[in-house]
Amino acid sequence: MIKELFFGVALSVLAVSHGFADDDIFANEGVTSFQQGNDVWRRQTETNNTPSKTQKIKQVLPEIKKAIGQVAWDNIANAEKIFCYEVDTIPEGYTGYTLDSMAVTGFCGVIKSEIKEQVLSQLFMNNKNVLFNVREECVIHPRIVLRFVKGIDSTDVLLSSPCYSFTVYYPGSVRVFNAKPAAQVIDALINIFDKNNVDFVSPALLNQLLPVGVPQTKEQRDLVSKKPKAIRNWETNKKPEQPQEKPESQGWNNLDLGF
Repeated sequence: MIKELFFGVALSVLAVSHGFADDDIFANEGVTSFQQGNDVWRRQTETNNTPSKTQKIKQVLPEIKKAIGQVAWDNIANAEKIFCYEVDTIPEGYTGYTLDSMAVTGFCGVIKSEIKEQVLSQLFMNNKNVLFNVREECVIHPRIVLRFVKGIDSTDVLLSSPCYSFTVYYPGSVRVFNAKPAAQVIDALINIFDKNNVDFVSPALLNQLLPVGVPQTKEQRDLVSKKPKAIRNWETNKKPEQPQEKPESQGWNNLDLGF
């Protein structure tokens, strides 16, 4: 209990210290890390005598692993990159970018492995922070999606506040877990991620292969500035189109076919 409380307080301190959060929450390489040498994509190997970091931490709660499946959990536990996105419910008439049927409102960084382990230990491995078979009378409010990427596969984890929960998305499966006891931890994480939020642009538009929607070069910034419409345009007010008058439907040569 003392350990969990300390972690929540520590995250709260990080939330008010932006510089410290950059060093300890987000990967130092930032979005420019993808402009590195030719061999940067190669996966680092470990010696047989050196256990991986995921082997050193506690085991996933069996109820969670059974609910989400082995493959989805493997992506989370052995993620090679973790991307952070700010999301919200889709407003009426929204035509912008989406993620797991939610509106993408920003990109909030690449998460370091140390914070990944804290997230897993608090939400996926601590039975005191998850209430199984307990339903809350509240509506999930999407705030942050963490995309755990392994190879070309990925598993998404949605953090919700103030209806405290985390949801695991994997193709064909959506599993929601009540994390009300972890409210302090979730709020602290969301506050930190919000401070690092930047506008999200389609990686395809920027000719990027990795899911980072942030312009990295002058050419990409120029491309975004020339985009004809707003990136997030659900607030655009459009006047309803006036219905066209139908032709006369009387007479043998003016049949109304309903077109």
